[in-house]
Amino acid sequence: MKLIMAIIKPFKLDDVREALTGLGIEGMTVTEVKGYGRQKGQTEIYRGAEYEIHFLPKVKVEVAVADDQAERTVEAISGAAGTGKIGDGKIFVVDLEKAMRIRTGETDDQAL
Repeated sequence: MKLIMAIIKPFKLDDVREALTGLGIEGMTVTEVKGYGRQKGQTEIYRGAEYEIHFLPKVKVEVAVADDQAERTVEAISGAAGTGKIGDGKIFVVDLEKAMRIRTGETDDQAL
């Protein structure tokens, strides 16, 4: 099993959700986060005053999938979240040692 974490632009969340639903992925966790990467924030102007925003709003999507779905899931997220501009985000894939559905006690792939 793999845990796929994607940090994306907030307005791309619906596109990513639709892409994952199209793969048959039934659940995900979404968290509003702030951060920066290579772009190091951005400069804004408010009422004529210029100021810097160091932490930009992003969305973190977490999805647990079976090993054989991992590559297709990464491709779906990348395709749906990409704009070709700076700040599109990152995708991280980590091994998931164990999963358990609390209600039924199912474990690992059956719990996903």
